[in-house]
Order: sequence, then structure tokens, then C-alpha cells
Amino acid sequence: MGDTRQQDRPDGDDRPDHDDITAHDQAGRAPAEAGDDALHVPVMRDRIIELLAPALERPGAVLVDGTLGLGGHSEALLRACPEARLVGVDRDTTALERSAERLAPYADRTHFAHAIYSEIPRALDEAGFAEADAVLLDLGVSSPQLDEAERGFAYAHDAPLDMRMDQGQELTAERIVNDYPVGELIRVLRTYGEERFAPRVARAIERRRAQKRIESTRELAELVREAIPAATRRTGGHPAKRTFQGLRIEVNAELSILQETFPAALSRLAVGGRIAVLSYHSLEDRMTKRAFAALATDTTPADLPVPLPDRRPELRLLTRGAELPTEEENERNPRAQSARLRAAERVRRPSRQ
Repeated sequence: MGDTRQQDRPDGDDRPDHDDITAHDQAGRAPAEAGDDALHVPVMRDRIIELLAPALERPGAVLVDGTLGLGGHSEALLRACPEARLVGVDRDTTALERSAERLAPYADRTHFAHAIYSEIPRALDEAGFAEADAVLLDLGVSSPQLDEAERGFAYAHDAPLDMRMDQGQELTAERIVNDYPVGELIRVLRTYGEERFAPRVARAIERRRAQKRIESTRELAELVREAIPAATRRTGGHPAKRTFQGLRIEVNAELSILQETFPAALSRLAVGGRIAVLSYHSLEDRMTKRAFAALATDTTPADLPVPLPDRRPELRLLTRGAELPTEEENERNPRAQSARLRAAERVRRPSRQ
């Protein structure tokens, strides 16, 4: 069978690829049962190996997994690239502990850092590496976070409104829901959740919290359901999915951190090195697309007869648009369904470095 990967719209179109891309906010999916390995299969694993392995073939090549999670992608790459070394980065200490156990057979080739992915340069410095030969970012909420109901990411189970990826931070979803002014709530739900009924939801929250603080995921999910018009509730999945997505992104500052991550990671990517980004909703994917496109374009003025050396592209795109999982993978791994994969190779250092 031929390659069934799909691509997104032409690169000139910055609209969301489709509304369902937000469905990777898997907060409505029940936590996995013990032994439910299907939910822990790394998304687009084989394609990521295909894209990143060529940069990891030399002895001592360095892979940075900026969103380590359960370590599935890193395990596959360490197995496929026996000369590679790993710097595994995650803001979630639980994820670091679990991935360290999983990657124990490769202990002599691994270094772990408790950090956010915009701190990749610091993680490299601590590991004693000047550059990375490959960088992987698998964005969004991870399997450990989804599968522990008490973390508060899931609206299908009653739990405290938490949603912190790093449980050492102070800001929680409960504080946002109960303490943000209504105008700020509308901003969060509309901008990060892409919720078109953000004002209705925010005002419903305001009325409820005037009576008592909203403290549980189930209470919030039911409140949102009641605030969404009945006709809309009949389609598009759980009515609370966009609200929960918006709150999660705000709690963890995901988009502002991602904005800082691209220049930080690319500043330490070696010439010939490769970067791959898996995103799960349109906001992340648009940011990735724009960051790559800006560095993959020759900026020589149009009236000059030849390209200027210092205006040549710094990146070469390895994917044509955003690649999607195959239908077979979607059937096998529900968490892959809204994934979008983009990858690029560094071909030139900027002249200022």
C-alpha cells in the first residue's frame, strides 16, 4: 500500500487546518487502564525516526527530546541510532521518573533535565554539549498527565481543577476559573480554546462562582455544557473540550513558551541537524509553520540579480506542509488522530552567530 500521509492547505493559508485538530485535547478521554499499551504508542514514531535518524548517525550525535513524556520516541530513536546520545527534557517530574525507568538500558547515553522546552540551551549546557544534532518536540498534554485523573486534565472524571504540567508551580485551573476577571476568562477561552461561545461560558462561570468556588473538573464540565447552545452540543464532541484546552494552555503558558522555544532550540541546532515538531491543535501548528517558514525563505531583495549569501535560507523544509498520521495509525492509536508533523533541517548558520 502506498503512503497514505496527508498534507495541510498550501502554505499561504494560515487558517486552522480543521476544527477537529483541537480534539487532541484528550481531556475527555478516560484514563487508560493498566496495561492499555495502545494509548502509550508514540505518535508517528516511524516517520519521526525516518526524519531524524539521518542526523543522528555520526558517533556522539546528540538528540534533544524537549518533551520527553514517557520516553517512547526517545527509546525508538536510541534503538535505531546506536551512536546517539539523549538529552531528555520535561517540566513534569513524574514523566522524568517514568522515562528514566523506561530508558534504563540506555543509561550510558542519556541525560535528563527538569526544564521547560524553551530551556533547551540550559539543558544542553548541563549535559556538556555545545550543539544538538536533532530536536524533537511532541507538544501538548502527555500520557502520564492524561492517565492520572487527579491531575485534573480530564473532564470525563471528577478531580480537582489542577491542569499543571509542573506541579511545583502555583497557578492552577481552579485559580483561573475562580479569580480571573470575566474579560480575562473570555480572552483565555476565545484565544487559546478557540471557543466561539467564550462570553457565554465565562458569564456562566461568573454566576456560579458568585455562589461558591468551582473546584472540580466535573462541575466545570457540566456548567460549560449547560452554557453551550443545545444545537451546538449535538455535534463536535464534548462541549467542554475547548474550555479545558484554553485553561490548560493558560495554566502552563504553553504558547508563550513555544514562541520562545523555536529561537532557543534552533540557536543550538548544528548545521545538518534536524528538528521535528508534533502539534495537536491549530494554534501550535500555525506557530510551528510560521517559525519554519521564516527561516526557510531567501530574504534577498527582489531587485538584486543574485542571492546574497547572508540572506540565504537557514532551514530546509523536510515535510511538505503538515503531515498527518496514516488511517491505520489513527485506528490503532486514538491519540494520534489530530497530530500534525512538521520537520526541517538546518542548512546554514545565521551570519550574526
